[in-house]
Amino acid sequence: MSPRREKLTSPQTRVALARGNRPAQHLLPIPEPVDTEAARRLFRAQRRRAVRTVVLLSVLLFGVSGAFAAFPQLSDVRVAQVPLSWLLLTAGLYPLLFGLALWHMRSAERVEERAERERNGAVPTAPDRGERP
Repeated sequence: MSPRREKLTSPQTRVALARGNRPAQHLLPIPEPVDTEAARRLFRAQRRRAVRTVVLLSVLLFGVSGAFAAFPQLSDVRVAQVPLSWLLLTAGLYPLLFGLALWHMRSAERVEERAERERNGAVPTAPDRGERP
């Protein structure tokens, strides 16, 4: 006769299985009343900024690749024994990517702040540079 098999599970699995299909207790309810149109406007505004950021990111990355393809002599030029193309990738591109990320984050925060002001009944101010009213 073969030995009896035991089922081994982690403590997290046992807790999850014991919980079953009950809703999570830690989730907060949606505050009432919900202004769905304002939420849609906020989502559209943030989506426009996200698309703009992705387009700029694509231009930046493909532009660098295109520059390396158009000017292969960048690999021949050396600064402190390091090819210029490597320096542009490491010391030039990453700060630009970081700056783009900061710019996008601040733009999204401005949209949220403006939506918050409008929700609280404050008089809407003039739109920021490059933003639609």
